[in-house]
Amino acid sequence: MLYYCHNLAVVCSTIMSRTERLFDLIQILRRHRLSVSGKSLAEELGISLRTLYRDIVTLQSLGAPIAGEPGIGYVLKPGFILPPLMFSDDEIEAMVLGARWVAQRADTQLKFAAQNVLAKISAILPNELKCQLETSGLLVPPGKCAESKDMDLILIRKAIRLERKVELNYQDLQNNHSTRILWPIAIGFFDEVRLMVAWCELRQDFRHFRADRILRLSITDQKYPERRQSLLKKWRTLHNIPQSY
Repeated sequence: MLYYCHNLAVVCSTIMSRTERLFDLIQILRRHRLSVSGKSLAEELGISLRTLYRDIVTLQSLGAPIAGEPGIGYVLKPGFILPPLMFSDDEIEAMVLGARWVAQRADTQLKFAAQNVLAKISAILPNELKCQLETSGLLVPPGKCAESKDMDLILIRKAIRLERKVELNYQDLQNNHSTRILWPIAIGFFDEVRLMVAWCELRQDFRHFRADRILRLSITDQKYPERRQSLLKKWRTLHNIPQSY
């Protein structure tokens, strides 16, 4: 009897460890936009190449759109949604800390969105992890408030999503006023200021605009002629901004 119980425990442990490994493999592929070699994937997971190839085939048979083959590399095509079934302790703390930071530093819409994210995640977690999420000891005290209008930040974020030009009335540090047409591509959330990154049609170059110095901002009906992703890449290269920012 003990022999059978022991074997059953080993089998269950093996099944669970493989399930976790398959999930980890999906998560690793999600992190990479370009193809990743089988060797790199196997090393990160701590498994052999043969096991990795079997896992890839298993995921493909389950519907995961993984493209590639041995010797070339693998990439997970966009659009695949696999609801996470579990989170590590560090992942839960990262989510809580990030959401609490947003709730203290972002505009009203993002504050509510951060709270909703935690509520949705809490709803799918098992009780022991739910308790950890709700009682996390990572705190974000109120910082020095950046003097930005909620509506301006909300409009900028909307323009960025839609890739629309905005018309801006602006007052610089020398109190000079100007009206410009901009192509907003990003917002920098610093502790004491919010900074809009945009292509300026007047200067024909990338410029940075403090949100607290915006006098008026409106979204136009015109899409900017270049993809935001391309503009953002050029800006990152120009200013040596890492992809992690």
